[in-house]
Amino acid sequence: MHAIGIDIGGTKIAGAVVDDLGAIVRSARVPTPTDASALEDAVVAMIGELSDSGPVDAVGVAAAGFIDAAQSTVYYAPNIDWRNEPLREKLERRAGRPVVIENDANAAGWAEFRFGAGRLVSDMVMLTIGTGVGGAVVSNDRLFRGGFGIGAELGHLRLVPDGLACGCGRRGCLEQYGSGRALLRIAGEIADGGGIGEALATARSERGGLDGHVVGALIGSGDPGAMAALERLGRWLGEAAASMSAVLDPQRFVFGGGVSVAGEALLEPIRAAYLEHLPARGYRPEPDFVIAELVNDAGVVGAADLARVWVEEHA
Repeated sequence: MHAIGIDIGGTKIAGAVVDDLGAIVRSARVPTPTDASALEDAVVAMIGELSDSGPVDAVGVAAAGFIDAAQSTVYYAPNIDWRNEPLREKLERRAGRPVVIENDANAAGWAEFRFGAGRLVSDMVMLTIGTGVGGAVVSNDRLFRGGFGIGAELGHLRLVPDGLACGCGRRGCLEQYGSGRALLRIAGEIADGGGIGEALATARSERGGLDGHVVGALIGSGDPGAMAALERLGRWLGEAAASMSAVLDPQRFVFGGGVSVAGEALLEPIRAAYLEHLPARGYRPEPDFVIAELVNDAGVVGAADLARVWVEEHA
């Protein structure tokens, strides 16, 4: 069975025809329109283009936001003017085939569980460390969505009481301490302090600011200031993961997103902080910590596979 997966990002819409083993057969990409109506048109056009390659049984569409449990309505999308949007109904009417809607982090997590770093376990947590922190939970081989469909928003777990303000309206969320944006803030603080922050300060002065490419390059070169920033970020993530284990007890934590390219340099402080904060340490099994494998393809692969699963379950 072939299915189409479409991942709506902030700057681009990525799409692919995916087979039942998670292999991409054909792909497409277009810029993301800013207007919601034009965006819907672009998704419909991409479905038509990808359908030309052969029979397609279903379409999965992944987007950032709160999606209902029926994988149908977008309750709220932070970057698109969708509020209680019946997106599934609209796309099915225009595309003429079954469509399911899914949160983008859920889609990426499902792809890793089925075809990537989460293979061979039944219970997995994925954290996507990008501009924010996305989350996905697989429990007993099933994607966890919660009673209303908007569960596993792990980036909005409260980590620091009365901490930094978050875009969700609360304070102290993990997203403010464990994201790519947080890494840049921490790197800036280290640059302000001098000493090991000298290279960060120099790069900031030369470029007019720090961005992910600059900090990533300094991490890659082993710069002590950049490594200290990554270590602090990893410790926040490890502390949060320990709290997640108290509730979810996963066999494996998978870390994806742009910051995950740091690999073992990111995982080492995560593991250390996790063990420090793990309840009943030494008297319980401990999970694996791994880097995601599918990288930029996870969203489209996961969306397509979730659509395929939906069709099979509702046949």
